[in-house]
Amino acid sequence: SRSPKRKSRSGRRSRSPRGRRSRSPPHAAVKVKQERDDHCRRGNEERKQRYPSELEHRRERSGDRDRHRDHSDRRKNPPERPGVRGHERERDVQNIREQQAEREFYNERRREHRQNNEGGGADQNPELGQSDNKPKEKASVKKEKPSFELSGALLEDTNTFRGVVIKYSEPPEARIPKKRWRLYPFKNDEFLPVMYIHRQSAYLLGRHRRIADIPIDHPSCSKQHAVFQYRLVEYTRADGTVGRRVRPYIIDLGSGNGTFLNNQRIEPQRYYELKEKDVLKFGFSSREYVLLHESSDKSEANTKDDDEDEEKEEESDS
Repeated sequence: SRSPKRKSRSGRRSRSPRGRRSRSPPHAAVKVKQERDDHCRRGNEERKQRYPSELEHRRERSGDRDRHRDHSDRRKNPPERPGVRGHERERDVQNIREQQAEREFYNERRREHRQNNEGGGADQNPELGQSDNKPKEKASVKKEKPSFELSGALLEDTNTFRGVVIKYSEPPEARIPKKRWRLYPFKNDEFLPVMYIHRQSAYLLGRHRRIADIPIDHPSCSKQHAVFQYRLVEYTRADGTVGRRVRPYIIDLGSGNGTFLNNQRIEPQRYYELKEKDVLKFGFSSREYVLLHESSDKSEANTKDDDEDEEKEEESDS
């Protein structure tokens, strides 16, 4: 007994392609193949009508290729004229001669320069371009010997304080004074604290507070502006004998706005001797520094006694 056909939920039969048979005619593939063969046959016939033979077609293609090659060769290499070849050869020869002449000229200049460097009057061999042994020995004698002494720059580098290079080095005659010198600063009419400057042989004045012994805060002053230096110097007494004493000096370290002694600008890098009641000014600062000592208000006799005491002290130190 056959099983009943399955129905869908709606009660209709299934329309799936499995239950259908192909309705395309069996001779459709044969017809497509025939049409393709007819198309190829038609194309061959048209080609044969256009070109009677394949050999002629190849010949025409090769001929076109040869004509194109000849045309390109003609453009790259134009035909030479009968007189052009000889003219180019003459021009090349002339260029070579000019180059040789120029080379000889520069060689001659080089020889003269070498001869002048070696001493001028030396005999030189033109073929080898070298001088004899005697001029070489003379030239070697004239050479400067190397100097291994300390230069000023190296001394400046070694003179450092708190990591800062000091522009100034004390002279060998530097001494600490016995006389108690003092600086009395004034700002306009205002009296400022006294500075005692007799405990060292030198005092650096400047805007760099890390190294300055006497700081100057005015912006017109340099970081290392000037130095107050005591020096042991000789002098002639009234009886004609020579004595020594310690005197104060001021030196400007090449500051931008200068140092003024009694309202006159002093030259940089030069010692100027200071005397009692001298007035110093630095840059455009309004402060004035008056130089005095503890016996300034005493008699001249006491001053002479102080000078003699300084001489005795220096003689005992030496």
